[in-house]
Amino acid sequence: MKLVFKHIILWFGLLTVIGLQSCKKLTDVNINPNEASTTHPQALLTKVEWDAFRTWHGTSPLYALKMIVQTDGENANQIYNWQRGSFEQYSFLRNITKMTEEAEKISDNNYQALAKFFRTYYFYNLTLTFGDIPYAEAAKGESSEMFLPKYDTQKEVFVGILKELEEANTLLKSNTNPINGDIIYGGNSDKWRKLINSFRLKVLLTLSRKSADFPIDIKSEFAKIYKGETLIADATGSEDGQLIFLNQEGNRYPEFNSSGYGSGMYMDSTFIQRLQDHKDPRLFVLATQTRLGKEAGKALDDFSSYEGGNPIVPYAEVNEKAVKGKLSKVHERFYKDPTAEPLVLIGYSELQFIIAEAIVRGWITGNEKDCYVNGIKASFKFYENYAKNLNTYVDASRLESYLSQKMVNLDNAKTSEEKLERILMQKYLRSFHQGGYTAYFDHLRTGYPSLLKADNVKIAYRWMYPQDEYNNNTIQVSEAIKRQFAGNDNINLQTWWLK
Repeated sequence: MKLVFKHIILWFGLLTVIGLQSCKKLTDVNINPNEASTTHPQALLTKVEWDAFRTWHGTSPLYALKMIVQTDGENANQIYNWQRGSFEQYSFLRNITKMTEEAEKISDNNYQALAKFFRTYYFYNLTLTFGDIPYAEAAKGESSEMFLPKYDTQKEVFVGILKELEEANTLLKSNTNPINGDIIYGGNSDKWRKLINSFRLKVLLTLSRKSADFPIDIKSEFAKIYKGETLIADATGSEDGQLIFLNQEGNRYPEFNSSGYGSGMYMDSTFIQRLQDHKDPRLFVLATQTRLGKEAGKALDDFSSYEGGNPIVPYAEVNEKAVKGKLSKVHERFYKDPTAEPLVLIGYSELQFIIAEAIVRGWITGNEKDCYVNGIKASFKFYENYAKNLNTYVDASRLESYLSQKMVNLDNAKTSEEKLERILMQKYLRSFHQGGYTAYFDHLRTGYPSLLKADNVKIAYRWMYPQDEYNNNTIQVSEAIKRQFAGNDNINLQTWWLK
């Protein structure tokens, strides 16, 4: 009897142990000792950079900016009739969130700083695209199970962006360790600080209409950063935030071998005419001669051998002109050269135009002409460096001749508005395949440069929210639409930053 009782006690104890073990989560006991439970943030950084620098690149902005036209169909961007935008960029935030988490585990300020910058870069573009967007609760599905994030107001998003950029700059100040996995600056944290502070100035200038309706003194903040922080300062481009491509599978220029350039895509007469009016030799590195121009034996730098299509007439008319050999195409280097040119997120040229505008607006003191000229020089230098076999058309002698022209020389602009118009025009002329929709947002903010539209075409100020948001985050997106547009998700309605 005692033996039986002893066996019962042993069996009960065994069951208790088994029961206790079964209460543990499967993930607690099913650990693969050969699989790392953490990832160094450098393993994520390369992918984060690659995605961010390529995200807003493409031909869509070129149609809206009157730089290219389509001859084999109607392009919605060309006539400002786009509808729904995409929240695809939120998927890129997952890697950034993961990079933040891994950086916090090892207390690495560099990676935390870069994560903050790339977050703000995406949110900046997303809020300009749509208006109110998920921000505070965005990209927290995995960590906090926030799968239906609320929409923050555009004002709140801009406040958050500027706060995170300031934090990123501070984090980099306190850490001089190299940044492994960095394909932009090779791990140089000082150059990243310059980019981040330059981007802060860009964000602040974007808010030029909101000085009286923002919790931060925009002008004072701009002046404080301009005077007290390190900025992109090398006119040769060595400090530009740019993604350089390689002739390797998966690392080539995005438009390499693009079929679109070989079919119905041609240059817009708006852009061609502006380059011709300014006698701008950058035309020769951006477009090809017309077929008739080539057949006539005209020199490559003969402005009369270039012509574009009218963006506001029926595309069949433009196609007829193309068939007759009277249209220029986008230069073949963009789709035949696997390394073409870098994509610049923000660089010295754009920054100089930002500073020039701020001086004209009275935000800071300085010589707006010097900054204006510096911006043009840097743009010419970019093409001299990267437009292979065409650099003689944009060399120093061509540059000096260009700067002396009446239409270019800022001394011939007598009023502040005239100066702003010239500054924004040059900022626009440097943006072919660079900067995404930046020049379009500048147009919405300032009116410069003017963009040709048919009489029955309305300006588009934004994109409609994605259908997926209506389907999956109905309450939150509906509230945002009601708050901003009285329930009318319309592309022709202004958001807060433009009102």
